Amino acid sequence: MLRRGSGLKIRLLIGVVIVGFALFKNCSSKQENPYTGKVQSITMSPEQEIAIGLQHAPAMAEQHGGLHPDQQLQAFVDQVGEKLINNSMARETPYQYEFHLLRDDQTINAFALPGGQIFITYALLSKLENEDQVAGVLGHEIGHVLGKHSAERVANSEMWQTISMGAEVGGGMGGAAGAIGQNILLGNGRDDELESDDLGVRFMIRSGYNPYEMIGVMKILKAAAGPNRQPEFSSTHPDPENRIEQIEASIKKYGYQG
Repeated sequence: MLRRGSGLKIRLLIGVVIVGFALFKNCSSKQENPYTGKVQSITMSPEQEIAIGLQHAPAMAEQHGGLHPDQQLQAFVDQVGEKLINNSMARETPYQYEFHLLRDDQTINAFALPGGQIFITYALLSKLENEDQVAGVLGHEIGHVLGKHSAERVANSEMWQTISMGAEVGGGMGGAAGAIGQNILLGNGRDDELESDDLGVRFMIRSGYNPYEMIGVMKILKAAAGPNRQPEFSSTHPDPENRIEQIEASIKKYGYQG
């Protein structure tokens, strides 16, 4: 029979091997995003990203009361989205872009799933003042798709889940590590949002829209929050006020002349 100390050492060794494997896999999966130039850990192919987006799209729509019944409004959203796609590098990607207007008239939000499924609630659309602002919102969400932000979080989540397994095997500490991999699909961080804002500005300019209207979107979102509450949009996006300076810098960077 193995002594208790020997068994503990073996468990610890196995745990270390599992953690080492997770870190090695994460490092070996790093690749340059062909659309942004950013080096990311990506374990999914574009086809897998598309499949995940299509799989989760119905449930996401259902959470917001389903699709909006007004076909004219949906056609308008499609028109703006397609204009952004056709005039930017998004058209060169393998993604299958679909724009969904959601019935929800209370939740001010927009979000994107991997592979090209993009959503905007009627509550947000009804707050926007012109087509350029709609383009700003949709361009930002297209930026999340090209930025592979969800795919990167999936890869990082897989790493932390494996590390959690190793920690549990080695010493029963898996719970804390496993919690890091939560909120995968829509849990965009500050860097993701700023990159998507930058891409959104670029797409707007290329499509003939006024990028300053994206600043207008930020002001609308800020006003919608009121003095005492945070808009639902900010649950998946940082404070709009904090992003205006970056948007202005992007407009200047891309040489917009108006």
